[in-house]
Parts: sequence; structure tokens; C-alpha cells
Amino acid sequence: MNRANVQVLPSVKPAAKEEGAAAGEDRLEDIVREMLVHLGEDPTREGLVRTPHRVGKAMQFLTSGYAMDLEKVVNGALFSVKYDEMVIVKDIEFFSLCEHHMLPFFGKMHIAYLPKQRVIGLSKIPRIVDVYARRLQIQERLTQEVAQAVQNLIEPLGVGVVCEARHFCMMMRGVEKQHSGAITSAMLGAFRTRKKTRDEFLSLVNHRISTI
Repeated sequence: MNRANVQVLPSVKPAAKEEGAAAGEDRLEDIVREMLVHLGEDPTREGLVRTPHRVGKAMQFLTSGYAMDLEKVVNGALFSVKYDEMVIVKDIEFFSLCEHHMLPFFGKMHIAYLPKQRVIGLSKIPRIVDVYARRLQIQERLTQEVAQAVQNLIEPLGVGVVCEARHFCMMMRGVEKQHSGAITSAMLGAFRTRKKTRDEFLSLVNHRISTI
């Protein structure tokens, strides 16, 4: 079972975890407050007094994927079934943070797999996307990690993932191109080795490309 590279620390007592989390929240607030000062703002003015707290909470949520356990997310929703046709879940919305500028990128993911002996509950596939999207990411790695997670969980004949996204680091800064997007894909197993399988998948999602 792929644990999504999450470090599990069973030796840490719950109370110690809570104390550590509280200390981490306070430290995040201090960092945001200091950043406001460096930006030339006054963190004591009315509109900014609660901003460090809000930003700290937001960052903890947006990076909560680091603390997610893939096994707990799937929660046993793996089922033995005699079905060998393609399963596709399309238009899975996601939001992530670019690891280079910590600005958002967002879009949709289309995920397909060819079952061999097991299928996964359909609602679990978007949850798998969240595990990896709620981290500091790049689109290419996000696409690969989601594909590999599905492959590891149910060991199908193959997995195909297409990810289309728009990046604020391109839209708000740098080249400032508001209508440009990026498309990445990851093909494993039969989706890589069988052109017919890959073409079928791409044809079924192609009409959605460039509709973010």
C-alpha cells in the first residue's frame, strides 16, 4: 500500500501532537505578521489584525495533503469484481499551490484505469487527487503521483491520467498570460503499451480539453 510518502510517528502522544500543532500555528502567524511588516504594511491596523491567523489556517488547509494517509482516505473501498472494461472519472476539479512561487494553480483531472481483479469506489478517486494536490506541487509531478497511487492501490492492467490546469504564476506575474494553460499526462501499463487503449481514453476526454 502506497502511504503517499507520509511519515507516521506513532510514538508521539496525542497531547504532544496537539501542543506541537498549536506551536506550529503560532509560528505560522508570527511568520505572516513579519512578512506583512517587510511588505511595508502595518499588521496592527484593523483590516490586518486577524490576517496572520487566517493565512496560517488557509496554508494548513492548502497543504493538508502532507498529513493524509492514503490507506485511511480509501478506507477499504476496494472491491473484487469481474469487469475488464475501462473505468473513467472525468472533470475532477483540483486546486494546488505551485512550489516555485506558492501561487495557486487549478484545473481538472481525468483518470481512467483498466481493472484486473479489483475496482475502487468512484468517490475515492477525487479524494486521492486531493491527497496530492493539497501540497506544494508542480503539475507534472502531481499527474504522475495520482497515476502511481491508483496503480499501487488496485494493481489494474493500466492507468491513464490527463491533467489540464491554469497557473497563477503565469497569469499574475512573469509572462502575464491569462488564457494560457498546461496539459500533462501519465500513462501506465496498458495505457502506455496499447495505442488503441490510449487513443480510446484520450478521445473520451478530448472534448473537455481547453474548457477550464
